[in-house]
Amino acid sequence: MAPDPHTPRFTESGLPIHPVYGPAALDGWDPDGKLGAPGSYPFTRGIRPTMYTGRPWTMRQYAGFGTAAESNARYRQLIAHGTTGLSVAFDLPTQMGHDSDAPLASGEVGKVGVAVDSVDDMRVLFDGIPLDQVSTSMTINAPAALLLLMYQLVAAEKGVPGSALTGTIQNDVLKEYIARGTYIFPPEPSLRLVADIFTYCRTEMPRWNTISISGYHMAEAGASPVQEIAFTLADGIAYVRTALAAGMDIDEVAPRLSFFFVSRTTLLEEVAKFRAARRIWARIMRDEFGAKDPKSQMLRFHTQTAGVQLTAQQPEINLVRVTVQGLAAVLGGTQSLHTNSYDEAIGLPTERAARLALRTQQVLAYETDLTATVDPFAGSYAVEAMTDEVEAAAVALMARVEDLGGAVGAVERGFQKAEIERSAYDVARRTESGERVVVGVNRHTLDADEAPYEPLRVDPEIEARQAARLARLRRERDSAAVAVALADLRRAAAGPDNVLYPMKEALKARATVGEVCGVLREVWGTYVPTDAF
Repeated sequence: MAPDPHTPRFTESGLPIHPVYGPAALDGWDPDGKLGAPGSYPFTRGIRPTMYTGRPWTMRQYAGFGTAAESNARYRQLIAHGTTGLSVAFDLPTQMGHDSDAPLASGEVGKVGVAVDSVDDMRVLFDGIPLDQVSTSMTINAPAALLLLMYQLVAAEKGVPGSALTGTIQNDVLKEYIARGTYIFPPEPSLRLVADIFTYCRTEMPRWNTISISGYHMAEAGASPVQEIAFTLADGIAYVRTALAAGMDIDEVAPRLSFFFVSRTTLLEEVAKFRAARRIWARIMRDEFGAKDPKSQMLRFHTQTAGVQLTAQQPEINLVRVTVQGLAAVLGGTQSLHTNSYDEAIGLPTERAARLALRTQQVLAYETDLTATVDPFAGSYAVEAMTDEVEAAAVALMARVEDLGGAVGAVERGFQKAEIERSAYDVARRTESGERVVVGVNRHTLDADEAPYEPLRVDPEIEARQAARLARLRRERDSAAVAVALADLRRAAAGPDNVLYPMKEALKARATVGEVCGVLREVWGTYVPTDAF
């Protein structure tokens, strides 16, 4: 049955989309207050006056698998094909602070990202890559400080000072409690570690973005666009408060904050979401925290196309989905973009698929007129009305989080997790009923895919090779020096001192990720979740 053209449809957030928008949709709407000029408060139209008219967004492809040597080869390929920023995926043992030879790591080494056990692996990972010329993003959270310090150590070996390094560590542990699950320590010491990273980088790595506050993983877990930005910005508020409590000034910490969002195929709502998020954050920074520097009021963000919307059925259709998602991110004003490979619903992307994903961005940047003008949707009846509606719904949800004691209090009561699970269930229900169409899955299906697909497979011997590398490292290193450095780290963790300085010395002495995180586990404990909602 064809839809009634006079009946509103609904967005992924449950907000109405009317068949026709006109002047009445913006009755009383103030363009100066709601929009401003591009590059000016409230930054609805983008954080730069010229946006992409001067140069396109950063094309930052996310990659990492197997050993450091294999991932290094993929990074070199991406750079050769024109990527302008690297984004590192780590395997689950690394993300959870375990060495590759730990019992809990069995079966997971190198599977969803690259295995990094020590500074030796980090050295191989970036071999031949000019770290003073490439911006590097690392998706790492609970052990973010360790990977950051190993990166700095390798750069120093290449003669590149910390002051010359640019990039981002995700370092967003609050969303791990909400959606992703790769947490280690309880919230309080985790936030203490975030603050230590902030203060360390202020002195040692001033150009580095110390956190990427992430809605992407919440969206992948089922969050609606409204939930995505509401919970992400609430986390951002918690991190700002943590930094201020550590003695930092708002105009010192806020310009180094960055954000990370998803981009779905629902293009209009996604554009509205990005615009609303910028406006909300600018107002919070200026009015709640008293930020004076315009850079403090800017919401800078990276976008990744929606992995959760990719399908294993007829995977070539994902090329179309990713193109639409990338288009939404660009029209929404992203600063950098990762486009997923069409085969990621099946396994790790092949070289060919990764290259096609990058080429998708290059076509958008160089074969269309997207970069010819700034914010082409400005003044659109539909998009401006949807932006206002997304903003109002997100602000209301943020108020509920604040009533529960802010992001940390809400996390401890399981609020965000429960809300996202309800949203995910609704999406699954509507998809199974056919109300929500997924081409190739519940409509326009095939009895069997036309051609077999051969995914990229990780060598099962990687785990044994990593274990052998670790055994060799432990034989060759100065064990006494490692023990002294770990003891210094233990004292700092138990007291008020910044833990990054003794942590750096331990890693320089070739302590492993598992050993360093083990010391912190002994002092700080581990997190056990509770569900109150």
